[in-house]
Amino acid sequence: MILLSLITILLVAGIFAWAAARWNVAAARWIALTATAADFIIGLAVWLRHYGELSLFPHSRWIEQLDWNWIPRFGIHFHLAIDGLSLLLLMLTFFLGIVSVLVSWNEIQERVGFFHLNLLWVLAGITGVFLALDLFLFYFAWELMLVPMYFLIALWGHERRQYASVKFFIFTQLSGLLMLIAILALYFAHHGATGVYTFEYQQLLGTPLSSTAAWWMMLGFFVAFAVKLPVVPVHTWLPDAHTEAPTAGSVVLAGLLLKTGAYGLLRFVVPLFPSAAHQFAPIAMVLAVIGILYGGLLAFGQSDFKRLVAYTSVSHLGFVLLGIFAWNELALQGALITMIAHGISTGALFVIAGLLQERMHTRELDRTNGLWSTIPRLSGAALFFALGSLGLPGLGDFVGEFLVLLGTYRVSSSLTIFAAIGVLVATFYALRLVQRAFHGPNLHEWKLADLNKRETLILAPMIAVLLWIGLYPLPLLKTFRPAMDRLQQVVGSAVALRR
Repeated sequence: MILLSLITILLVAGIFAWAAARWNVAAARWIALTATAADFIIGLAVWLRHYGELSLFPHSRWIEQLDWNWIPRFGIHFHLAIDGLSLLLLMLTFFLGIVSVLVSWNEIQERVGFFHLNLLWVLAGITGVFLALDLFLFYFAWELMLVPMYFLIALWGHERRQYASVKFFIFTQLSGLLMLIAILALYFAHHGATGVYTFEYQQLLGTPLSSTAAWWMMLGFFVAFAVKLPVVPVHTWLPDAHTEAPTAGSVVLAGLLLKTGAYGLLRFVVPLFPSAAHQFAPIAMVLAVIGILYGGLLAFGQSDFKRLVAYTSVSHLGFVLLGIFAWNELALQGALITMIAHGISTGALFVIAGLLQERMHTRELDRTNGLWSTIPRLSGAALFFALGSLGLPGLGDFVGEFLVLLGTYRVSSSLTIFAAIGVLVATFYALRLVQRAFHGPNLHEWKLADLNKRETLILAPMIAVLLWIGLYPLPLLKTFRPAMDRLQQVVGSAVALRR
């Protein structure tokens, strides 16, 4: 019941927070903070309890699981399970959930209860995505993320929030429908081959498919995950959503929703359709390199703080896509580290953008120069996370991107060279952000309050985690190793059998 409790706590706490806000808005905030902290503690306890036994899990596969017959007539199970991959992403989810609640403490003053209901329910949907092993349940959780995120942008966003929320909804809903069609096609294809109706992930692995059918089904899944990742050219919803979302919405979008797309590629696209994915890999890797360079160049040209950080996500997640489709040990390890480090560093930059907007009521970099002299602690934190974003050695992003480049070099030296140029572009946009926002003369004579205790409590753990990943990533790699070995084994066996 541990896995079910991770989702239930968030769903129930969201309802209680909504109800409690009618009498006391502070109670809604404390309920949300308690729920996310409780999930984080439960996840950490599971991690610590099983950390020494991880070498056993290539054989038993799952660290924890719950499997109930839900709708037996249609072969639908309520099947939740966790391995090293999903465990690490769940820890990131609960950590950034705590950050999202704390950063909204003063920013959200209207409909506080309903805000926390939506925030907790989108976190519950993300948790369900990382836990679900029945494709029907996975799709249910995938869609559960959509509506609360729409409300977070539409109700508490900034000037063009209606446009951004509708665009986000259309992109994600249409791509999700393509995935639903692909799920149903795989469901009926499996029945045609075995006589069994099932949505169970484990049973669907290795389903006999013609090359044409596998190709189209794979594309249905890929498009849905590519939109969430996002992959150029289906990325255009992301800068608008990030720019107009409240700070918590931007943190959840950058740190978590984008990772559901990467998780889907790792867990479903390549293992379910290994031959089709192998054939598609050169195209995916080219799209990844285009995203790395295109996102970096557009980030360099932005004058809006949040929009600049949003385009950096397109670039950084390009490394994740590149590592996934390179599909070797180093590349997959790099993709995982990049996912987690990006969630921390980019989430922190959005927190800083939100703190500046609270104080200055603007995100325009041309109006924020000269801030170092008046808010040195906040400026120093921004410099730290900007250096993390550009891949400074000793910080988490460097480890992830370096491993991706090493793994990709084994597959394509030319793509590795172009991807490495993206690291150079990151140096330009990160340093330009710091120079324009915090250095130079204080032309507008800003006199602002520096970080308070709550804001320091948000940023200090994020600094510590990014340093930990950069200096000692072994615990993450050890936790991921059994899941990675199992995924490679499934894909390798399927490709060898098809040959």
